[in-house]
Amino acid sequence: MVKSKKSEKKFEKPLWLKYTADEVKAIILKLGNKGISAEKIGLILRDQYGIPKVNLYGFKIKQVLEEKGKFEEPTTTNLKAKLNQIVEHYKKNKGDKKAERSLIITKAKLKKREEYQLKRE
Repeated sequence: MVKSKKSEKKFEKPLWLKYTADEVKAIILKLGNKGISAEKIGLILRDQYGIPKVNLYGFKIKQVLEEKGKFEEPTTTNLKAKLNQIVEHYKKNKGDKKAERSLIITKAKLKKREEYQLKRE
């Protein structure tokens, strides 16, 4: 099987990038301690620190956060937040049948996702 040229291409750190790998890891951990998710850390690194991709340094944000036990799966976190919003809405509006249905569906999605993560571990 012939590999495409894109898969063989490796990223090289640009000359204008001033941060070392250790400094980037420290920034990631600092932001992770504040409770910021991995996706948002990537955006902050890009926008505020001028680091286009962490892959340039040979690691991922998820790997750095997992080493220190700070990583949370983003899909479950987002589902829990959505579930809390629906529950709050449904408490105020008991007659809302669409909210009742979305509550059931979101609970099922969350349960399915948590079971999947337990199997992976």
